[in-house]
Amino acid sequence: MDKIKVLLVEDEPVLASIVRESLETRGFAITIAGNGVEGWASFNLNKPDVCVVDVMMPRKDGFSLVQDIRRVDDLVPVIFLTARTQTEDVLKGFEIGADDYMKKPFSMEELIVRLKALVRRKGGMRIPENIQEEINIGKSFFNYQKLQFYCDENSCNLSQREADLLQLLIQHKNHLLERKTALMKLWGDDSPFNARSMDVYITRLRKFIKGDPALEIINVRGHGYKLLESK
Repeated sequence: MDKIKVLLVEDEPVLASIVRESLETRGFAITIAGNGVEGWASFNLNKPDVCVVDVMMPRKDGFSLVQDIRRVDDLVPVIFLTARTQTEDVLKGFEIGADDYMKKPFSMEELIVRLKALVRRKGGMRIPENIQEEINIGKSFFNYQKLQFYCDENSCNLSQREADLLQLLIQHKNHLLERKTALMKLWGDDSPFNARSMDVYITRLRKFIKGDPALEIINVRGHGYKLLESK
């Protein structure tokens, strides 16, 4: 079995060395970059299976690096490491495209568990079979394979995660899509981190459909979401 390739972007040499040693003894292949500029070069060169990125770094911070990564790869899992505890920082990380967040100091055992879970989830993501190529919803059209949503004469490009979530909402159209169901299918677990991330994606989908008066995504507090279609 091929080793899981991890890119660690961390400017604290001692911490980077500890993480490298711990992961290598568990069968991971790890590459270390000391700042965001080096991290971007290493990402393009090594094509890692998962990225672990510190937020505060010289030359280019973690948020900027992950924004660059998400422009070319929407699926590679990303875990942010941070000593900052502000809720705003956590939300910003998810908005940019992080899959998970760990606050320093952290447990190596927990990091390893999370890395394996993220890679397992990525490996299990497949385009569902027998999906209609283009779906008419409201006054709009949605093409899952092309990751596009058409409203009037406007076309929006969706990320894979946005398309997966919209597809689930359409499958449950006018009915409740339970939060846990969506989280387990798309994120692999229903942790608070993933729940916040899903809320960010719901906000993005609302922006895509706002031009269609026949469509609305509503919150059902404590339960989930409904995609409502009116005729």
